[in-house]
Amino acid sequence: MTSISHPKPDMSLEHLPDQSSDAATPDEQPLIAHLLELRTRLLWCVGIVLLVFMCLAFFANELFEYLSKPLMHYLPAGTGMLATEVISPFTAPFKLAFVSAIFLSVPVLLYHVWGFIAPGLYQRERRIAMPLLVSSVGLFYAGVAFAYYLVFPVMFGFMSQILPVGVTYAPDISRYLDVVLGLFVAFGCAFEIPVATILLVLMGVTSSAALAEKRSWIIVGCFIVAAVLTPPDALSQVMLATPMWLLFEVGVFFARLVERHDAATQ
Repeated sequence: MTSISHPKPDMSLEHLPDQSSDAATPDEQPLIAHLLELRTRLLWCVGIVLLVFMCLAFFANELFEYLSKPLMHYLPAGTGMLATEVISPFTAPFKLAFVSAIFLSVPVLLYHVWGFIAPGLYQRERRIAMPLLVSSVGLFYAGVAFAYYLVFPVMFGFMSQILPVGVTYAPDISRYLDVVLGLFVAFGCAFEIPVATILLVLMGVTSSAALAEKRSWIIVGCFIVAAVLTPPDALSQVMLATPMWLLFEVGVFFARLVERHDAATQ
């Protein structure tokens, strides 16, 4: 009986099925998981901001009225701010409501930022990062409150007293909102100096001793930054530069404590 021979299948690599398109590599799977988590957290952040904005939109005019109190107190009796643009009476309050929604949502945004970056940090970095994040938000809020309750009354009172004869002080609502929000950001960022100082020391960029030696230059730099960020009056510049210098001293003090703690643990 003659046997029938069957051709053996070719098991060479070039004839094996390509499975690279069916499953992701081990390096790709964590990346995809991180991207999905990032998308989810971004959607949560956007949703929270929009939800707060929709709630504040009903009180947009009341928010603008509250924001304009430091100025309205110094306007002449029977006068008020102007609306020189066609739609500024509508856009200005809603712009303030949207910015306020972001401002009030910062704790929730911080929670999602921390939840995303925390798994990739070492234990020591976690102990340092969380207090720095929380303190940075608190300092930003403190800077905004400092500007509203202390700087604005002094600044607008000074502006109302230096008017030329025959000039009525009645700012436009859109320009007023832009200036106020800009000052909020300037003072909020200026109050982050202690956090920035500690971070520079922790990263090894500088040391508390080196910063203390450059104190005179840093004070000059504070006044230069204040002159750029504030309106062109000396009073508001001094009221920004002075807290910046004092906060720098606070940052140097805590940076020195961090250095001592690191030296003791090594």
